Amino acid sequence: MQLIVDQKEVPLYIKINPTDNVAIVVNSGGLPAGTVFACGLELREPVPQGHKVALVDLDQNEAIIRYGEIIGYTTRPINKGSWIDETLVHMPKPPSMDELSIANKVPEQLPPLEGYTFEGYRNANGSAGTRNILGITTSVQCVAGVLDYAVKKIKEEILPQYPNVEDVVALNHDYGCGVAINAPEAIIPIRTLQNLATHPNFGGEVMVVGLGCEKLLPVRLIPDGADATIIVLQEQQGFSAMVQRIMEEATEKLKKLNNRQRVLCPISDLVIGMQCGGSDAFSGVTANPAVGYAANLLVRAGATVLFSEVTEVRDGIHLLTPRAVNEEVGRALIREMKWYDHYLELGGADRSANTTPGNKRGGLANIVEKALGSIAKSGTSAIMGVLAPGEKATQKGLIYAATPASDFVCGTLQLASGIHLQVFTTGRGTPYGLAMAPVIKVSTRNALTEHWHDLIDVNAGRIATGEATIEEVGWEIFRLIIDVASGRKETWAEHWGLHNALCLFNPAPIT
Repeated sequence: MQLIVDQKEVPLYIKINPTDNVAIVVNSGGLPAGTVFACGLELREPVPQGHKVALVDLDQNEAIIRYGEIIGYTTRPINKGSWIDETLVHMPKPPSMDELSIANKVPEQLPPLEGYTFEGYRNANGSAGTRNILGITTSVQCVAGVLDYAVKKIKEEILPQYPNVEDVVALNHDYGCGVAINAPEAIIPIRTLQNLATHPNFGGEVMVVGLGCEKLLPVRLIPDGADATIIVLQEQQGFSAMVQRIMEEATEKLKKLNNRQRVLCPISDLVIGMQCGGSDAFSGVTANPAVGYAANLLVRAGATVLFSEVTEVRDGIHLLTPRAVNEEVGRALIREMKWYDHYLELGGADRSANTTPGNKRGGLANIVEKALGSIAKSGTSAIMGVLAPGEKATQKGLIYAATPASDFVCGTLQLASGIHLQVFTTGRGTPYGLAMAPVIKVSTRNALTEHWHDLIDVNAGRIATGEATIEEVGWEIFRLIIDVASGRKETWAEHWGLHNALCLFNPAPIT
């Protein structure tokens, strides 16, 4: 990465790869026409922060190169020093799935990182939790109102008696009835709910509230041999009896959970999810590479790291399949990309539907540019496995967990895969959070951190201005993960009690 930088307020731009013919403007607020950079480049027009400037004259239909990759083609001639906004970029075709190299550039195993532990809650099945939470699962949306009422009373009247339990969470969702429960793709929401019910932060205490006439029977959410409680609302004598029964059963679960104590656990017990939302042109320069460096450290320490978001991987898949540890993993990556291509096609859409207005305001021209920055979260380790949506992680190392790119759906599916904590990068800003696991928010820009000083946990924007390196911020994220997992620090989202609703991915028909 070539960084034209000075600690004074001078014009700054970032060029990622020596072959790039565009760069992005670093300065907060952008730069006016006539600005001259240290290299002699002069802006022909105003360029907003994060947006691309042409480093050379470009002909019509000429390749626009960033990250050393073609992100699109010019729709008309563009002069050196001009602003390249998204309207001047024609998107290229996606990489062909039939011509990908697989497992031919498998990274060498990184040296082990020893001596790092966290303080977690050991579960009976050998797993560990980072939080001590009573999770109450629902089998159908119909019961959500009653459960929410009961949970509010539990928090106010009962939870204070059990100080070792941190929260009570209702796992509400919009599934369970009015759906084609036996359709082939129904397995995705069903296994997601099954795996959410047994999240390691719940300490093995499974509690399900059902209605009594739904298609998704509550018993289907309970693993074999689990000490589970099922409450069926249609069997209760009125609303007050429903609430009282939920509170009584919750009390018994809280008694057991209150006996959990933090103990020293190896980092290898951790499952960490990586996600981005509200991305901008700095995402692939600052926050995502720093998170990728932290991912390498976690893998070296023996942990499991998940990266996801199919449409934000699809246009970089040719850079990932060579990193697959073997042919089987490479083929699994391709399988998930093809499945999602077909899914989008059935909906009359394609990968271009991903990029948001905010992404474009932040300098991202299209999904190709966005994906090339997104995959930086994966670091440089070999990809050891692939999970279909909602599957639970059972391997160590770097894992691709296939999910939609929607923050809320991705977060839900990563929770089902077993993440203890999520690292979430953002350039535009979002107050996103999860109730079941902490979310560490990493900003791509100094300006966002200053603007949202009480929502951003780590400022990776310092990388763009030369105040910190990718490695330094990566270590900061790694150490913060350990502190948050151990309960020594809380994220801003935890501090404010911010969390989004669970959003299941259901590609099966609704009846």
